[in-house]
Formats: sequence, structure tokens, C-alpha cells
Amino acid sequence: MTTTPAQAYRQALVRWTDGVRRLAWLVVAASVLLSAAAAVYLAENIRINTDTGDMLSPDLAFRRHSAELDKAFPQFSDNLIVVIDGDSPDLSDDAARALAERLRRQPKLFGRVDDPAGNDFLRRNGLLYLELDDLYELSDRLAEAQPFLGALWRDPSLVGLFRMLDLAIDEFLKDPAEAPFELMTVLDALADVAEAQKAGKFSQLSWQTLMTGAVAPEDEVLANRRILVLQPALDFKSLQPAAKAMAGVRAAARDLGLTRENGVLVRLTGSAALADEELQSVEKGMGVAAGVSLFLVVVLLLIGFRSLRLAAAALVTLLMGLIWTAAFAILALGALNLISVAFAVLFIGLSVDFGIHYGLRYKEGMDRDGDHARALSEAAKQVGGALTLCALSAAIAFYSFLPTDYLGLAELGLIAGTGMFIAFFANITVLPALLTVMPRKRGFRKGGGGGMIPVKPVFQSFIRFNSRAVCWSALAVGVAAAFVAPKAMFDFDPLNLKDPKTESVATIFDLMENNRTSPYSITVLTPNLDAAQALAGKMNALSEVDGTTTLADYVPADQPEKLDLIATMGLFLMPSFAAAGTDAPPSMEDRRAALGQIRGRLGKLSALQGAAGEAQAAGRLSRALVALFGDGPANEAGLKELETRLLAALPGRLDALNLSLTAEQVDLNNLPPDMAANQVAADGRARLEVFPKEDLRDHEALTRFVQSVKGVADNAIGSSVVILEAGNAVVAAFWQAGIISVTLISVLLMAVLKRWLDMVLVFAPLTLAALLTVAASVIFDIPFNFANIIVLPLLFGLGVASGIHLVLRQREENSVSGVLETSTPRAVVFSALTTIGSFASIALSSHPGTASMGLLLTISITLTLGCTLVVLPALMVAAGNRMTVNQRE
Repeated sequence: MTTTPAQAYRQALVRWTDGVRRLAWLVVAASVLLSAAAAVYLAENIRINTDTGDMLSPDLAFRRHSAELDKAFPQFSDNLIVVIDGDSPDLSDDAARALAERLRRQPKLFGRVDDPAGNDFLRRNGLLYLELDDLYELSDRLAEAQPFLGALWRDPSLVGLFRMLDLAIDEFLKDPAEAPFELMTVLDALADVAEAQKAGKFSQLSWQTLMTGAVAPEDEVLANRRILVLQPALDFKSLQPAAKAMAGVRAAARDLGLTRENGVLVRLTGSAALADEELQSVEKGMGVAAGVSLFLVVVLLLIGFRSLRLAAAALVTLLMGLIWTAAFAILALGALNLISVAFAVLFIGLSVDFGIHYGLRYKEGMDRDGDHARALSEAAKQVGGALTLCALSAAIAFYSFLPTDYLGLAELGLIAGTGMFIAFFANITVLPALLTVMPRKRGFRKGGGGGMIPVKPVFQSFIRFNSRAVCWSALAVGVAAAFVAPKAMFDFDPLNLKDPKTESVATIFDLMENNRTSPYSITVLTPNLDAAQALAGKMNALSEVDGTTTLADYVPADQPEKLDLIATMGLFLMPSFAAAGTDAPPSMEDRRAALGQIRGRLGKLSALQGAAGEAQAAGRLSRALVALFGDGPANEAGLKELETRLLAALPGRLDALNLSLTAEQVDLNNLPPDMAANQVAADGRARLEVFPKEDLRDHEALTRFVQSVKGVADNAIGSSVVILEAGNAVVAAFWQAGIISVTLISVLLMAVLKRWLDMVLVFAPLTLAALLTVAASVIFDIPFNFANIIVLPLLFGLGVASGIHLVLRQREENSVSGVLETSTPRAVVFSALTTIGSFASIALSSHPGTASMGLLLTISITLTLGCTLVVLPALMVAAGNRMTVNQRE
């Protein structure tokens, strides 16, 4: 009699199992040694690549443009951005200068430290960058306040401040129309500080605001913010390359007292910080997920097997296979990425399926006659073929991403696909060896069934008598899902996959509130500066563009008139600044006397008729000083603290003002080299930065902006371009992988099952589950994204396994009722439950990307289980596929 290839393969599996049984101790020892060696290798070599840019093929056009820009301007790669927010512009400016100076002392750790708004060039020439009207207004304010600024320059103490205020109030009392400055504003600002001191809260007088005027509320955040840009040394041997630099910045900020308690908030973001904190989020989330997954697997194995020995053997087999797969991943790829780190949970959920089916079939044999050797052989013979087919189908689903441009998912596919073969090998080698060496109970349980509780007769009857109703209901549900499915959304923005609770992500979202600090701007690399300026004109004409920047924009407009005005300001301010330090430092008695004098002057002003605003402000300040010091002599500590709060920011503002009066003509030739190098590369190519008018967190607005800009410059690149183009590449990869997966699995099933009807029976429930999964993503508002896009190809690769087991067992039993009374449905249920448990554990991750993948996979596999256990048997009965319900039940 001729042996078919399938029979020959099953016989080979039996011989393999028999050999493993005879050499069980040797197999176990070799497996343990291999696992130990793999674990050591992992400990020394495991690495995670957090660069989301590397998840897509470098051959894509936008990746080539991005690489070209990075090569021309390497200083913008791997940046650490320090965002400094102060309660006032004075605090943020002083904090930024102090922190930058401290960080520059350690160039090996922090690298290039750029303070774009606080470099010496802008401090000297900053007035030239004001609008002409604003500069005239500032000149008028400073001219009026010149006598008082001069007094403070000579005596920057509490005595000097109160003398200045006394003079100003005296002038106001003589003629309110001739007030030297906005007296009410100054008095209210002083009262704010005094009241805060009394309440024990931090507050410091902002001299920048007093001298230049308050900004509009919508501009206050930007006015009080400074940004430092670092290019730190990254330790790529560490799982967190920027950890040392980030810790160093935070330590420096603490040492300098730049804390929230002192009115300053220092936060870190930028590509380096985002990568490090995302890795922490992924590690934490996947660590929890792996632990929960393993716990659920153990519990389900104990419940499913009802045997500690079987559960322990399956668990040890699972752990060995996981270690081998992880070692393969690092050996083959060198590093994991933010998607491929999910392989561990996927492996736990999928590999244990093999152990469950093998173990339950083995248990059937042991419960029947207690013969260990025969039970192993029967398990290998009866389920070995199905397990092979399941491994191949799952591997195909994973491998289907290999030819796509989505390298991040392709790497996961390579690891998980190979992991399926590793899992299969482990379960037909390590598992029988462990079952052989582990102690076995004497005796056996008669009756077969593997000690399983058979499917209830009522369910069999329901399937038999209502198969057509079930099929028509499934069709109706599928049609309804098909109408909902087109509403499914794809979230293109990778920022939405990051944990919004991390500092770097929260800070980048904060920066996005302003178009000029948003990471969504577009950059175009042009041949030279002239080309950049010409292109800027075309970009500014676009309705979607808010503005552009080139190196030429760093040359201020209206310089002759502005320089004349600054020179005039210098004429009336410079003499005051030339007399610095002429007054002797005041004593404590001088401070008390000045306080008493100003109290008297405030009393007169508060009683003044016809000046309600100033009188009210004077009364408020007077009451605040009384509350702070009482009616008697002021205490020394309180006076010194008030002096610090009121005058700590003054020297820096006066120094800055003095320096700004020495502004000089600015042209392209005398711009600082660092500033020029940020806009024009060494080879002469120039950057053009294009800013959006709309909020690009709206996908439609982002699409309009990118398409509009790329319509003018096809080589445009930047975060917004990457988001759109990467999303398109991922969607294309999904369709490509889906077609490959379904096609190859269909060919495989046809080759093995050899009947079109059987192949349709396997695929029909999966198609319904896929439609329901897409509909669920719409109903539960779970958009597809870069991480969870793997769900549908996996659904076919993983879901087909259950169908294969049921169809092949039906061939063996020759009826639907026969299948439902065996261990196979129970194995299908518990295999699905372990998979669901593993994927559900991923949903617990604090990382939104991996959590969304876990949630959608959980929904998908749950729907697949329902369709397989209800719809598939109904289809088998309705199709009359040589199945009839047992008439005697």
C-alpha cells in the first residue's frame, strides 16, 4: 500500500518522539544548557532601538530626503531640548543663562549647548529685531523712567527702590498727568510680591515686564519660556542612551535651585529624551504584560490540564522556547525595536497553544490506558500534522510583512514567524522529554476524553437544528459590519503612540500649542540661500502656510532708523549706567528708614482724590507691608527677603539693557557662525523652514499642509511629512501583507486539505471575525495605528489554527458531534483563552501603542473564537460535509 506524504510525515513525527523518549534525559540536559547559553548571550547583547524613523525602509523617498537633511545639518539629530518656564521672563532668562553656563563646563557629556534666544549676539542686537513701532514705544517708556533707572543702577537695593518710588509718588502727587511711569502697575506688582511673601509663596518682581510692558495673555507663555538645545553624547551600549545626559541636566538644575518652588520649571524633550522615556514606558508596560501573561498562562494550564505535571512541563517548554526565540532575535537583528519587543507576549500566547493541543491529546491517551509511550506516539501522530500546519500558517502571517517597507513590523514578523517554528520544535522535543523524566502517577482513568468535560448535548442539538439560522445570522452580522468597516480610521501621528504622562511627550505637546515651536514644521533643503529666499516667496503665498524662515530673515529690517533710535536711547541712558556703584551699601537701619518713609508716602497717595486706580494700588501695597512687618520696626530677615524678591532680577535686566544699547549693523557676513551654520550647510545648501497656519493635530489639516507644500517643493521633509508619508507606507504595507498572508495560507490549506469546501469552511469564520474586528474598532473608537495594524494579518494566521484543528478532527471522527465530544474543542477554547490573556495583558501597558495593539488583538481573537466555535460547526453541518449529528444523543 502506497504511503502518502502526510502519512510519511506523521510516521516521522512518531519516530522522532520515540527517539526523544528514549534519550529524554539527554534531550532535557541539552535543552537546559542551550537555554543557559542563550540567556547569557541575551544578558550581554540585548539592545532596543527606540528610533521610530528606522521602522520604515530607508529607500522610501521621504526617508532619503530626511537622511539628506540630517547629513547636511547633523546638529539637529539626537537633540535634547531643555524647556525652561519661569513665573516671569526675568526668571526664565536668568535660569537659562545659568544652566547653559553650567552645562558648557561638561562638553564631553552635554556636547553642543545652544541658547538660541540668549546668545551674546542677540543680547547685543536684540532691539533691532523688534518691530519699529514697538521700539519707539520702548524708547518712550525708558526715557520717562531714565532718572529712576539711574537711581537703581547706582543703588540696586531696597533703599534705592523705595527712594525711586518715593520720588515717583511725589511727582504724581504734584501733577498726576505728569507721572514718570505707570505708577499703578508698579505698585500692584510690588503688592503682589509682598502678599506672596506673607503667604509663604514664591514670587519675584519682574523688571523686564515693568520696563517693556506686559505682554498679551496669549503670548505670556512664550514670553516666560526659554529653550536650550543640546546634542549630548549618547551611550548606545545602554538601553537608555541619553540617560546620563538627562540625569546630568536635572542634577544641574537642582544644584542651581531651578525648581518649581523657586518659580522655575525645567523639562526635557527632543528626540533623545522622547526615545529614552518611551523605552522606559515600553519596558515597564511590557514587563507588566509579560508577568500578567505568564500568570494567566499558568492558571489556564492548570485549569485546562487538571494536572500539575502537564502544566509544569508545558510551562518549562514555553520558557525555553521564549529564551531561544529572544536569542535568535538579537543574533539575527542585533536589536529589538519598539514594535518587535512585543514578540515575547505574542510568543507566550501562541506557543502555549502547541503545548495545550499536544498535552491534551497525550492526556487522552494516558487516561485511556496509562501507556506513556503509546500516549506520546499517538499525540505526535494525531496532532503533529495539525500543529505543523498551524505553525506554518502563523509563520506565514508573520512573514507576510517581510517584503513590505514597514521594517519595524517586518522585524517583529521575522522574530515571531521564526518563533513559531522554535515553538513547534520545542513542543515536539522538549515537552515529550520532560513528560518522560517527570514522575507519573500509576493507573489511568477509563472512558477516554482526556478527562475533559464534553460539549453539552444541548449545544450539539442547537448546532444540528439551527445550523442554517446560525449561518444566515452570521451573514447578516457580516453585512452590517461591512457597512461600518469603511468608517475605520488610521491614526497617522506616532506621538499618539507615546505615553502622554511622560515628561518629554507632555512637553512636546505643550510646545505644539504655538506654530513656531511646534515640531510639525516642514524643512526644504535648497541649493543655496538665494534659492531658499525665492522658494520662501512661493511658500508664503500658500493659504496653509503661516510663515517661513531662512538665514536672510536673521538680518533685521529698517536697521538705519532703528540704529538711530537706539543711539538716541543710549544718549539719555548711558550716563546713568556710567555711574554704577557710586552709593555706599545701605545698612539695616537705612532699609527700615526707607520702609517707614515709603509707608508715609503711600498713605498720602491712598488718600488722594481723583486717582482711584493709583490710590487703590497704594492702599493695597500699604496694607501688604503692614501685614508683613507690623506697625513696629521691620525684622531684619523679612526685610532682606523682601529685598531679594524685589531686586534679584534687576541687575540682569539692567546689564541686558546696557548691552542692547551697543547694537551694530547686522548683515549676512557678521551673523554668528553657529547661527549661520544652523541655516546654511558647509556646502552652501540652505534650509527653508515652513510653518503651518492650522493645528496639525487634525489629520485633514496636516494633509492639506503637506500636500500644499510638497506641491511647490517635492523634497520637503519634516515631522508632518514623515507622519503622512509613513502612514501611507504603513497602510500600503498592511494591504501587501494581508494579500500575501491570505494567498499563501489559502495555497497551504488547499495543498493539505485538498478540498475547496474545507478551505472555505476554515476561512469563512475568519472573514467574519475580521469584519467584526474592523467594525469594533469603529464602535469602540480604537483607530488603527503603526502598532496595531498587525491585527488583521495575524487574525488569519492565528485564527486559521483553530479551524484546522476542528476540520482535521472532524475528518478523524467523521461527524460534528464526534468532534465536539473530544478534547479538541476544549483545546481550542483554552488555547484561545491563553492567547486572549496574553494579548489582554499587553493592553495593560502604559504605552498607548502597545496597549492599543493588545486591546485590538484581544477583541480580534475573542471574535475569532466565537466564530470558530459557533459559526464553523454550523457551516459544517449546513454544508453537509460528511457530518451528521449523532441521532442517539
